[in-house]
Amino acid sequence: MAAPLLQVENLHAGYGRAEVLSGIAIEAAAGSVVAVVGPNGAGKSTLLNALMGVLPARGDMRFDGEAVQHLSLEERVRRGIALVPETRALFASMPVADNLLLGGYRQRHAPRAEQAARLDEIYALFPRLRERQAQAAGTLSGGERQMLAIGRALMGRPRLLMLDEPSLGLAPLVVKEIFRIIERLRDTGATILLIEQNARAAMAVADHAYVLETGAIALSGPAQQLAADPRVIETYLGKAKA
Repeated sequence: MAAPLLQVENLHAGYGRAEVLSGIAIEAAAGSVVAVVGPNGAGKSTLLNALMGVLPARGDMRFDGEAVQHLSLEERVRRGIALVPETRALFASMPVADNLLLGGYRQRHAPRAEQAARLDEIYALFPRLRERQAQAAGTLSGGERQMLAIGRALMGRPRLLMLDEPSLGLAPLVVKEIFRIIERLRDTGATILLIEQNARAAMAVADHAYVLETGAIALSGPAQQLAADPRVIETYLGKAKA
């Protein structure tokens, strides 16, 4: 059996002396979607920031079998790890096309034709971005900004795409569209680590899921299995809407 693309054991992280994550262990198989759900304050965003190298952390983190916990954020990006933060962190005054091209910085030495082809792939995935390629990112709708943030991350051809609350603040119809895009990415073989408060939507697209509570993994297993767990249903899913 092949080793997971991402394997994390005994991860501790926090802010100053305040430890938020206490011995987290997670893994993600190549080509899978792994969801991490849990309440506000459980440490979900802290987990992604620690994996990305934004926050100092201790523990064992292996990416494609190699230890990366001591690598800088920039080196993790070069290895193929990308994070779409909750804030989306776009360059508001710059056009959509320029935001996307900056996302391809890791591939900056590739031939121009290859970069242009990658841009076309992103526009095929997000047709609205093609329509708005000359528009300033700051003037986009919330859903369009989320698409741009994901598209920018994909420009670098990451091997692991980490999404922090991609549905946050979006209208229900837009949320459905974002999750359809996540499903399409999974179908192309992308490996995605998805942090999400919308547990029902997250588990519907995920292969494996973890429930994070107060900095520790409370439950884990195949997403469909967890979605049928009475405790998960009562606490995170509730009754499905008719």
